[in-house]
Amino acid sequence: MAFDENKIQYDVVLVGASTSNLALAHRLVDLASHSGISFSMAILEKAREFGGQILSGAVTPTHVIDKLFPDWRETDFPVEGVCDESHFTVMGAERKWDAPNMLLPAGLDKKGYLIITLSQVVAWMVDKLKAKLQDAPKVTVDFFNGFAAHEILYDNTDKVVGVRVSRTGIDVEDNIYAHVTVFGDKGFISQDLVKKFNLRKNPQLWSVGVKEVWSIKQDLAGKVWHTLGFPLLDGTFGGGFLYGMQNNRLTVGLVVSLDSENPNLNPQQLLQDYKTHPWLQDLLKDGTLLKYGAALLPEGGYFSLPDKFAVDGAMLLGDALGTLNVIKLAGVDHAMECGWQAAGVLHKALQTRQYDEATLIEYQHNLGHTFVMSDLHGSRYFRYTFQNNPKLLKEYVPKLARGIDNDGHPFAAAIGLGLMNPIGAPWDGLKAKLFLDGWRDAGFIHYKKNYAEYEPDYVLPELAKYKKNDHASKDTLYSREDAVFYAGTKYHEGNDHIDEFDADVCVRCIDSYSIHGKTTPCVSDCTAEVHRIDEMEGRHLHGMSLENCIHCRTCEIVCPQENIRVKPTYQGSGPDFMGL
Repeated sequence: MAFDENKIQYDVVLVGASTSNLALAHRLVDLASHSGISFSMAILEKAREFGGQILSGAVTPTHVIDKLFPDWRETDFPVEGVCDESHFTVMGAERKWDAPNMLLPAGLDKKGYLIITLSQVVAWMVDKLKAKLQDAPKVTVDFFNGFAAHEILYDNTDKVVGVRVSRTGIDVEDNIYAHVTVFGDKGFISQDLVKKFNLRKNPQLWSVGVKEVWSIKQDLAGKVWHTLGFPLLDGTFGGGFLYGMQNNRLTVGLVVSLDSENPNLNPQQLLQDYKTHPWLQDLLKDGTLLKYGAALLPEGGYFSLPDKFAVDGAMLLGDALGTLNVIKLAGVDHAMECGWQAAGVLHKALQTRQYDEATLIEYQHNLGHTFVMSDLHGSRYFRYTFQNNPKLLKEYVPKLARGIDNDGHPFAAAIGLGLMNPIGAPWDGLKAKLFLDGWRDAGFIHYKKNYAEYEPDYVLPELAKYKKNDHASKDTLYSREDAVFYAGTKYHEGNDHIDEFDADVCVRCIDSYSIHGKTTPCVSDCTAEVHRIDEMEGRHLHGMSLENCIHCRTCEIVCPQENIRVKPTYQGSGPDFMGL
């Protein structure tokens, strides 16, 4: 593609100011400064400010940060703390038990890891990049916050040639063209690229993380807990997390898998249930909620990776690719490594002026020889282990949780499981360990769509029921409607960013659930207060309050009819996750 002065054109366009794309930008500028080549790049970010719609835990090792920013310790790099206590905690509804660290896989011990607020790290990376460019006169980088990519552009050979960012109807104003378009957008529009070229033979498995940041009375900086059990006792995969940060702040969150049998999970309400636990009530006593938000996590891992990480004129990075390691709860370092490896390949492409798949696919080869792919391959059966043996989460975890409530530890419950099922229970545990440790190979695993297991007539198992803590402080619990305030949502007029493709399909879906006394998954599992069911002339219709949306895309994932699509907004509209 030759440059045309009548078009907005760059050598490289980055879709999303994610950690993966910003790592690419930093590395590419460093390489270009060393080699002396010139290039132009645009960074598109849908949020009002860089980092404004980034949400993650986050606890991360430093190894990729060390090579990207060797002097980061001497800078104002935003660190909330260094983990000095790491716990894996099994939760009953009333008591808890901290597993000895010697029993944990190495990846779950987070001592020495950085506790960070990823939105602030992204903002720092942007500021650092702008400063770096002052010493790179041959490199031009334009920063477009508040500008989302809405559509992928192709030429007549199906080569990606850029993206549409506006809707005036005038090409020269709406479109940005590039030799290479890099997607680090968690699937907002990169899913269209994946579908067009049939890159992903296995569907992605998604969880949603719901997270709050609190100001509390205690100083818990450096303390990290990951939890299993309460309130997820119905067989749903997931768990909780608490990260102690500086200035007496505490992150409280819950990750809930969306491939559950339960079609009415309500992740935001589950987070409120989580906080009713007496231990959390003690931590949050007299505290103040500061921020709330939610975001998807791609959990399919190795078997959900696309067949190709690049096509003519485009590359996939980070969460758009699906590099999260669920067993280690690690994603930030993987995303940054994607950017590092992609930058090396892009640098060569800029030197040779070759931007075809044959050139860009070297990125996939190079990434395949890093810790990212070895981690993903080593944990490839983690999700399958629980899918293949549903008793682990449906029966064993709830019984261990009850045992902790009764005895303060799980040992009596574990012995009871063995006595009740002297062959099956130990064999189930052994099978799980063989898969998790990589000693057993089941070949390629075919996943179902997230909604495939939903049962409209689902009945909550007795083991999953728990007594609510009547003494939980109402000041620590928030409805979805109230929680939205803490997500800082702000919309400009005309942002109709959620498509409902066929209203009649929604009506039939509503009816199929209402006859069983349930609401639809999009209404139940919405992490804000967007989706609702309206009654009009005796019919139940799907309605939406778009001004509440926090862009998690859960509704899109859980819709059993694939009748909903969440699109990027215009003018930076949406939530404000800075500091979350």
